[in-house]
Amino acid sequence: MTQMTQAPDVGALLEGHRRELTGYCYRLLGGSADADDAVQETMIRAWRAYDRFEGRSSLRSWLYRIATNVCFDALASAKRRERPMGLGAAQPAEIENFGQTLAEERWVEPVADEAVLPREGDPADMAVGRESVRLAFVAALQHLPPRQRAVLVLREVLRWSAAETADLLDTSVASVNSALQRARATLGTKALDRDAEQWGTVDDALLQRYLDAFERYDMEALVELLHQDAVLNMPPYTLWVSGPAEIARWMLGPGHGCRGSRCLRVHANASMAFGQYRASPGGGWEPWGLVVLEDDGAGRITGITTFLDTATWFPRFGLPDHLPAR
Repeated sequence: MTQMTQAPDVGALLEGHRRELTGYCYRLLGGSADADDAVQETMIRAWRAYDRFEGRSSLRSWLYRIATNVCFDALASAKRRERPMGLGAAQPAEIENFGQTLAEERWVEPVADEAVLPREGDPADMAVGRESVRLAFVAALQHLPPRQRAVLVLREVLRWSAAETADLLDTSVASVNSALQRARATLGTKALDRDAEQWGTVDDALLQRYLDAFERYDMEALVELLHQDAVLNMPPYTLWVSGPAEIARWMLGPGHGCRGSRCLRVHANASMAFGQYRASPGGGWEPWGLVVLEDDGAGRITGITTFLDTATWFPRFGLPDHLPAR
């Protein structure tokens, strides 16, 4: 009697790759929702074509091929995502006008660590993976043509060989190596400029010192934590200010409404991050922004990015819509 072969649970097989595919698509596209959409489209295409998947490559490689094509299709009609610092000069701290408001698809967006980072793996590879979802790196990737972007992520983040990458992209090893060289030259030092020993780390002590100074609104203590080139920016506005003195002046001027805020920590972009709540006239505290802090790996904060679309970001990061009075 011939033994029946049990059909695979295709859905479970595909779902097992969702997290890593989301991380890949996020790096290529620069947007959280775009990455989710790309992965969902990848899953749909894979489900429909699974009966034609003959195992000539691994399931993982096949899914990455589909995801790459989905991302390339999306990038063909999309404008480059940016950060405020890439759109114009810094502005004076006293300015009341926050600048132009741009649509959400124009900004590099934050992402939850749990959505894109593996729970376990080789420590060195995991450190590179965490470093490559930091806002600065993701923003720098957006300046590369799509194929160079994919080559850089596949080769240097995911550690694919040149031959594996060439096979996925239907090109030659020589072409992959050339694309990688051009991508490295374009990025220069504007993304991974931290000491490699600090890659993938979150400075919990620095975050705690910042939160303590910020909730007390002690500008003297806060300024001591800032790098001399630190910037403050608030998507979806194009406004940004530069330097510790200017940041303090902005917080005491146009940003004075942040005095008395409360903060709840979250895990975003493998960085220091928290949800900020402003005091509510009706009592308690109400959502104001999702804040991602960047640092130099040596105990100084280099960037304060507050994403103000709380209706989008607070639910995505599991943050409550109100904090009751103490």
